[in-house]
Amino acid sequence: MKETATIQVAKIGYELPPLPYAYESLEPFIDQETMHVHHDKHHQAYLNNLVAALDKHPELKAKSPEELLRNLNQVPEDIRGAVRNNGGGHVHHSIFWTLMKPKGGGQPTGKIAEIIKGLGGFDAFKANFNDAGLKHFGSGWVWLVLTPAKEYKIITTPNQDSPLSQGCHPIMVNDVWEHAYYLKYQNRRAEWLQAWWNVVNWEEINRRVEAAM
Repeated sequence: MKETATIQVAKIGYELPPLPYAYESLEPFIDQETMHVHHDKHHQAYLNNLVAALDKHPELKAKSPEELLRNLNQVPEDIRGAVRNNGGGHVHHSIFWTLMKPKGGGQPTGKIAEIIKGLGGFDAFKANFNDAGLKHFGSGWVWLVLTPAKEYKIITTPNQDSPLSQGCHPIMVNDVWEHAYYLKYQNRRAEWLQAWWNVVNWEEINRRVEAAM
């Protein structure tokens, strides 16, 4: 019998994951200062606030942050908002860091390339993904997800609301909170969305596809 390979996707716990690359290594597309502030301050704050909320119900720490978001209605009401906001912030950023790499980008390969072909091809997919991110009002995220109906869709979520809470499996994501790009791109969100494709880590995205399947 042929053995099935185990697909390794980074597990998310209750510690700040280190960046899988140096702070400056995504330049010129993402500057070093933004990476320091975004990872060390914004992400750390989400994690600190999540842990502080869970200290009120320490038994919940037996569940992963992703499990809590998937079953948000089961989280006690007094901390549900804090878990939605800060748990979302922690999980989303933990995924986001892994989906970028130095000298990334280029044409998609593997299963994600097949998925994108089914969504109209890479040029159309990029345009639709960027357009969704550009038109999203306020802070949030733009995603490619696998829905509960097993369809691949581009969606956006406001603030730190998570597609996990909708039963979706996140495949790829870009951050459209201003803190992700404002030091370099100011109010030019469209420029940020376009530049981001130069650091995309298709290998990690393919791992997420395999795990979802």
